[in-house]
Order: sequence, then C-alpha cells, then structure tokens
Amino acid sequence: MASSHLLNSSSFLSKSNSASPHHHRYPCPTILCAATPSITSPPVLPPSAPPPGLSFSAKYVPFNSISTNTPTAESYSLDDVVYRSRDGGLLDVQHDMDALKQYDGHYWKTLFDSRVGTTKWPYGSGVWSKKEWVLPEIDDEDIVSAFEGNSNLFWAERFGKKILGMNDLWVKHCGISHTGSFKDLGMTVLVSQVNRLRKMNSPLVGVGCASTGDTSAALSAYCAAAGIPSIVFLPANKISMAQLVQPIANGAFVLSIDTDFDGCMKLIRQITTELPIYLANSLNSLRLEGQKTAAIEILQQFDWEVPDWVIVPGGNLGNIYAFYKGFKMCQELGLVDRIPRLVCAQARNANPLFQYYNSGWKEFSPVTAKTTFASAIQIGDPVSIDRAVYALKKSNGIVEEATEEELMDAMALADSTGMFICPHTGVALSALMKLRGNGIIGPNDRTVVVSTAHGLKFTQAKIDYHSGAIGEMECRYSNPPVSVKADFGLVMDELKKFLSERR
Repeated sequence: MASSHLLNSSSFLSKSNSASPHHHRYPCPTILCAATPSITSPPVLPPSAPPPGLSFSAKYVPFNSISTNTPTAESYSLDDVVYRSRDGGLLDVQHDMDALKQYDGHYWKTLFDSRVGTTKWPYGSGVWSKKEWVLPEIDDEDIVSAFEGNSNLFWAERFGKKILGMNDLWVKHCGISHTGSFKDLGMTVLVSQVNRLRKMNSPLVGVGCASTGDTSAALSAYCAAAGIPSIVFLPANKISMAQLVQPIANGAFVLSIDTDFDGCMKLIRQITTELPIYLANSLNSLRLEGQKTAAIEILQQFDWEVPDWVIVPGGNLGNIYAFYKGFKMCQELGLVDRIPRLVCAQARNANPLFQYYNSGWKEFSPVTAKTTFASAIQIGDPVSIDRAVYALKKSNGIVEEATEEELMDAMALADSTGMFICPHTGVALSALMKLRGNGIIGPNDRTVVVSTAHGLKFTQAKIDYHSGAIGEMECRYSNPPVSVKADFGLVMDELKKFLSERR
C-alpha cells in the first residue's frame, strides 16, 4: 500500500542552516546515499544538497511555441515583468531541459525523496524540495515559504468501495495547506520572485489579483510574510465569508467590486499595465511552476508509480495544465515512463471548457458564469483555456460537468465517509461518479481526485445543505440534528430508532 502522506514541517518562514536528521518515508538505503551517477558522472552529493557544477535556468517563452512545437527566438528573463508574448498570447516557463537531463531519473527521485520532512531551508517545502525544477536561479534567502505542499494523499477506501465499487481511489488534499487551498503552491513561487525583484531595486510597489476567494487568501498571506503590499479585487457578495476574511486579516487592500470574477480580472489587468503592481493571477505563468509540484508529489507518494487517472476541478484552467506539466517533466527526465489520463471537472453553471470539449474542440465560446456553490471555479472566460486544451489533448483527457445538486450530493457522500471536502472537490467526485458509472474508469483503476480547498471555508454551504435550506434541491443525504427534550425515555426512543435504522 502506498504511503498516505508526506511529513510536514510546521515552521512558517523558519530558516535553519544547522545540520539535522533527515526523515524519510521508507527505510530505504538508496535514500541515504548519493544517487547513481549518470553517464556524465556528476559529483556525489549528500542528501538535500542541490546539484553542483551545472547551471540550471529557466525563461519565459510564448506558450504557442510549446503547443505547436515551433522554435522561437522570443524569450524573456524571469526577472522581466511580462505576462503576454508579443502577439498577445500566453507565456510559459521553459526550463533548460538539456541541463536537467545531465542527471538521470534515479538521481532526481533520490534527491527529491531525501528532502521530504527536512527542516533545512527551503527544502522542507513540497514546492521548494523541487527548487531546480521550479525557480532554479533564486537565492534561498529570497524565498517566501510556509513549508507548503507535502499534503495528504488520502486513501478514500470507504467512499471508493461503498459508493463506486473501486479499490484504489485516492484524494489529494491540497487544501490542507497554510491558507487552506492549493493556491499556496503557486503563490510561494510568485511572491518569492517579487521579493527577489524588489531586492534588485525593481519599481514594483505591490502585488495584485482578481479572486473568487482562495487566490486572494494565498496572495495576502505570503505578501504579509514578506512585507509586500497586496491588492485584491473581489466580486461583491460572491465568495464565502471565510474566504473574505483571510485577505482582510492579512492586511491586504481589498476592493469589493460590483461585478463577477471576469469583470474583476479585466480591471486588474488594466490596472497592472498602468501602475507598478505585479499581476498574481494565473495569467502569470510563475504560479503554475509551484502548482505543478502537486503532480510530482503524487508520484512520490506512490513510490514513483503512475496512477491511471487524475481528476482536477477547473475554473480559470491553469491547474489542469500545471498537473500535466508536472507529470510530463517527470516523464521527460526519466522518473516515470508515462503520464496519467487527466480529467477536468467543471460546474455546469460555469462550463465553457466542457461545452468546447463536447463540440469536438470546434470553437471556444466564453459563457456568462452563473452562481455555483463551487464559487472558486465560477469563471466563464478562463485565461488558461489554451493551456487546458493542450494538456487534455496530450494526456488523452476528458472534460466532465456537475450540476449543483450533483456536486452537493457528492460532497455530502464524501463527508459521510470521513472526509470534509469543499464543493469544488464535490464537482470532481461527481465527475468521477459519472465516468465510473459509464465504465470509462474501471473498478481497479488507480484514480486520484484533487481536492483544492479545505471544507472549513464552505461551512455555510454545508449548513444550508444539511438543514434543507437550498431551494429546489432534495438534499437527499442531509443529516440534520434531531431535537429532543431532556427526558430519558424520549432520548432512549430516538437512540433505538437510530440504531435500528443502521442494522
């Protein structure tokens, strides 16, 4: 059975240069010694040390040069403040793969595994344990980290067997993180780079984002830790109170704007062209470099065995590409020999990718997103549409959708088996239930559902469901409390009734 978790460090921004014991998931001697040299004979290294000798680097290139496999002379330093290519297209971070390939797959696996659970700065982070694949040129002292990542890979045994007849279902709880969502994985990278730029006397005065909740929480926390001003544009009355309070508590300058996320996104893009404010939305490809480490982490937690399926909720659609990129780098650098099939799950009330997929990829049309309990993916005009389509085509992927009732029922069912998930994870589980029901996903397929946020951020949605307060929704799996007077006989009657129903 694969390990169900990686060790975490609780230290926030706590740097330690002193020697400390290394903690490993498995008592495997290969983790304690140097990796087997490749044919280029790199130096023997102690655990947790970055490879010396070669200089690793990365740069921005137009995404369409990658998606069309077309060489390009256009590129930018990661120290440049640039979000779009000259033709207005997306950018992507491209690593010097030739340099990385000087070390074989066994080397990288051993190096990454040796860093799990360490307190040596910054490698205890699930993101920065892969520093050479993320931001190879940043100085350690410029990194802003909460030792994010290393999140639980939960064996959803009861949900899998009871609900779906599956033996190998896992939920990657990316929401068990510093601010309660997977956005921490990307924000540590972006804010660290801004921290570096400001120390290089960049004119940047702050970092800004449009958000449906979780992005603003991550941005404000990491900026507060680094002493960098953060600016947040939120759609008024469209996010949960738990999500709203996070940027406020972290000292962000919050503008509640009478529009939806797409309207906020349009405004922040205009503002960042006029003021020296760094754009933190996933249009900025730096975020994806951190988010891709969740894919690498999944492989680590399975002892570098590749799952058959990975299901990811999709809104602005950067995450599905980030997972593809992480898996693909592992394949290209020899850590694994294949990548899993990807599924992007959307709420029906905000499903432009699903409609595009359902049309046979004929023509993409943005939609006006309707209100959904999965508020973080309530996006009708996703910035990363091209990235998502590329990832899905390259992974033989699928797009599925969930109605509001389906996603809430899936959330309630998951919670009843010991989880406490967000509505977005409910969307992903609903997609799984459909794919399992029509036989696309088999009973023995190793499947990972990515949970993107902590359920505690969405308690009101759960309260409304279990109290039957959602109009036109049956709430068939609700579990409201039973009111009873303080009388022994009446309490016994209720308990006997409950116990007889469970036989």
